[in-house]
Amino acid sequence: MIHVSELNFTYPKNRENTLHNLCFKVNKAEIFGFVGPSGAGKSTTVKILIGLLKNYRGKVNVLHQEANRVNKDFYENLGVSFEVPNLYEKFTAIENLNFFKGLYKNTGLDPLLLLSMVGLQHDAHTRVDKFSKGMKIRLNFIRALQHNPDLFFLDEPTSGLDPANARGIMDIILDLKSKGKTIFLTTHNMTVAEDLCDKLAFLVDGNISLIDSPRNLKLKYGKKSVKVEYKKHGSLHSATFALKGLGKNKEYLRVLNTYPIETIHSEEARLDDVFIKVTGRRLV
Repeated sequence: MIHVSELNFTYPKNRENTLHNLCFKVNKAEIFGFVGPSGAGKSTTVKILIGLLKNYRGKVNVLHQEANRVNKDFYENLGVSFEVPNLYEKFTAIENLNFFKGLYKNTGLDPLLLLSMVGLQHDAHTRVDKFSKGMKIRLNFIRALQHNPDLFFLDEPTSGLDPANARGIMDIILDLKSKGKTIFLTTHNMTVAEDLCDKLAFLVDGNISLIDSPRNLKLKYGKKSVKVEYKKHGSLHSATFALKGLGKNKEYLRVLNTYPIETIHSEEARLDDVFIKVTGRRLV
């Protein structure tokens, strides 16, 4: 779906590159996460991938077209949701959806069904200037879905949402994947990245530090051990045991069989910590 090779980009009047030799591939029905702090180059990369910035160097193939030579049919199969909602505030929610729906050949999905998916069905005829920030974010998100494209670019899709609505958006994204859709997701939220993404690319200062699955990263940079918390004489105790030979570890088995166990956790790394270790930067 996306194949990028040796991508470099420099904004006019800038002397230094914003992007440096980026190389990555995104396969069909995959959720690919671009993770990095503000100013890392995530939005610039997306603008190149969707054909808005054309003066790049390298190869950028999206949906079998070079991104600086796309035709208007290219956008029929593309859904884009930027972090800052871009809506007509004097239109109602359904008027916004119907207006943008009219820009595509595909009649797409039922606007009322989409509004229901994100809990906005009762606000279909409310003007958007009466919406809260979270309501605008949800409306902006489903606007990208309504013409039923195969490839989505989602920029911080859960930013500004309460936990329940964020979980709802994440469930919709996973459902899109299950239907064969491909999602390119930019975020600095590692919980979102871990729960959604098949692969992650760490981007800092326009450079990709690594690309791997969340699972592999947590295992590679974590400790090969298990931490057990248990109650002994009414107080909480903990013990750590190596994963290797765990099933034959006599002390581990003794603790399990002797004391009430509170928790057992493998000590794989947190993705935030992996990011800091690999890049030397925090996700801020």
